[in-house]
Amino acid sequence: MIVYLHGLNSSGGSLKARRLREALAPAPVLSPDYRPHRPAAGVAELTAGLRHSCAGGAAPLLVGSSMGGFYGQFLARFLPVRHLFLINPALKPWDLLPAFVDQPMTTAAGEHYRLSAPDIEETRAFGLDTPCDGDDDGVPTTLFLDAGDEVIDYRTAQSMYRACGRVHVYPGGDHAFQHMDEAIDVIRAVLGGREEPPE
Repeated sequence: MIVYLHGLNSSGGSLKARRLREALAPAPVLSPDYRPHRPAAGVAELTAGLRHSCAGGAAPLLVGSSMGGFYGQFLARFLPVRHLFLINPALKPWDLLPAFVDQPMTTAAGEHYRLSAPDIEETRAFGLDTPCDGDDDGVPTTLFLDAGDEVIDYRTAQSMYRACGRVHVYPGGDHAFQHMDEAIDVIRAVLGGREEPPE
């Protein structure tokens, strides 16, 4: 099973979720809706949903995009995860989001909200300063980064995971991520129990 975690203002019905579902069929792809802009509530929703969905089954592959990658790396610390995939992850949202404080925002589900400084500060509780410190119980991790990401400097994730993850950096692209075909090839290989294909 694959579990896809969407980013800020996206949804479980996003294009990435649909592409994963279509490309990896018949493997089930779960793509839960949750509230990334409400950190504690969002993590609680994801934790409950993942524990329920995975009860008694094999550990899933967890794929997180942007803020979904941020929460994914945290969840992989204490939930059974076979492999963690991060797509243009927002690993330090407390540095990225202050520019959006009190700006009107709307989720894909139509919820209107404004980020507050306390909301952003709350993300720190779910951040990992040193993801390579061995506390992740050895969860294999693969990153997919577009060097042209206009929202997040790809070098942050590249540096954080250099010593403990497989990092794919693609030239160009953007924050929406333009290399899903390549990422899906890697995910499909791991899903089938094979090593990642060579870069």
